[in-house]
Amino acid sequence: MSRSPLRWRDEIRATLALAWPLVLTNLAQAAIHATDVILLGRLGARELAAGALGTNLMMACVVMGSGLVMAASPMIAKAVGARFNAVRDVRRTVRQTMWAVVVAVFPLWIVLWHGEAVLLLLGQEPGLAAASGDFLRAMMWGLLPYMFYLVLRVFVAALERPGWSLLIALGGVVANALINYGLVLGGFGMPQLGLVGAGIGSSIANCLMFLGMTVVVLTHPRFRRFHLFGNFWRPDWVRFLAVWRLGLPIAVTLGLEVTVFNAAMFLMGLLGQDALAAHAIAIQIASVSFMVPLGLAQAATVRVGLAVGRQDAAAIGRAGWAAWALGVGSMAVMGLVMIAAPHMLIGAFIDADNPANAEVVRLAVTFLALAALFQIVDGAQAVGAGMLRGLHDTTVPMIFAGVGYWLIGLACGAWLAFRAGWDGVGIWAGLALGLAIVAVLMTGRWALRERIGLVDPSWGRG
Repeated sequence: MSRSPLRWRDEIRATLALAWPLVLTNLAQAAIHATDVILLGRLGARELAAGALGTNLMMACVVMGSGLVMAASPMIAKAVGARFNAVRDVRRTVRQTMWAVVVAVFPLWIVLWHGEAVLLLLGQEPGLAAASGDFLRAMMWGLLPYMFYLVLRVFVAALERPGWSLLIALGGVVANALINYGLVLGGFGMPQLGLVGAGIGSSIANCLMFLGMTVVVLTHPRFRRFHLFGNFWRPDWVRFLAVWRLGLPIAVTLGLEVTVFNAAMFLMGLLGQDALAAHAIAIQIASVSFMVPLGLAQAATVRVGLAVGRQDAAAIGRAGWAAWALGVGSMAVMGLVMIAAPHMLIGAFIDADNPANAEVVRLAVTFLALAALFQIVDGAQAVGAGMLRGLHDTTVPMIFAGVGYWLIGLACGAWLAFRAGWDGVGIWAGLALGLAIVAVLMTGRWALRERIGLVDPSWGRG
């Protein structure tokens, strides 16, 4: 019998207590993007398609930047696990993560400023590319404040107080909905700016969320003792490089995962406007369900990192497997919902009763059925990556992502779509295959963690 003070049911309870605010925070963030999609869908399929192209390019940049931010989570958790009052160590990590974010954002801004040219290089329709480019030039300015918001969100989560980030995210949902209702559709007597209005509203909402988190960490007794912004301009090159060493592979891994979906979006654009709009709806629904295992992955990183700091091998194993089981189980449930009620889900994004949207709805139902099939492996790979991050293991998972998502998944999807004649179904089948391969590789590496040296066998067992 294990001598560790936390048994399995205690670990599951602790994981859920940490994960549910993170899940809801992720869902709130997804709700912000879903709100934009819903509002743009009310303008028409063309605006929806252009917004989807721009949003996917923007999200590729967001995800790659957030990889650096994720490096702070296992670093803070390990420090707190080793010594609860690690104030200086935690402050150094937060400060240098913000420095790393600033360095990363500038080249991403350049990409977004030239979004139209990027989309044209990817073979998109010139009219859609032009509209997406205007949208991106309004939206890009919210990238830096959003990255800073994520750093503070990681900080409070690593201290196992994620409820505050949930509160701020919910405020962001409301602010984004109200602002974009006015700017996109001309509500509240505001000018109707369409796509550009959606970009402006999202930037404002991101700034408000960062300001909200700043107020929390500066005023709440649990957080203010860290003085996170003290000596902010003081360099700490050792910690700065440590963030990049751990965070860059995470950024690349996430970038490979998200950009493979973006590439699928661009390939779908080659199949026509209806296929692109249907894909945008299905992928948005799948993205919402993905927020659950993503939150569990974030919780796994913290719980595993805390156990690493304590050098408790048994607790490391329980923290990882508990989160993995919860992630896979939750995605199985979401897959059943997608199969049982596709029209209800699709109706939230487009008028399913309008004959003009009949082809979009038909394709979206098909794509959603395929999305339901890969929910389990999507959950497994997401939580598996989070578990490994808790061990500061990020380079090999990056290689797994490159092989699974791109060399196998996207390549097979493109062949099935354009050579085998499967069209959009082929693209989705390739995505499912890539996710399954990465899930097996991530989970297998975790299972062998002690044998391959990720966990020291001499560490205590409780």
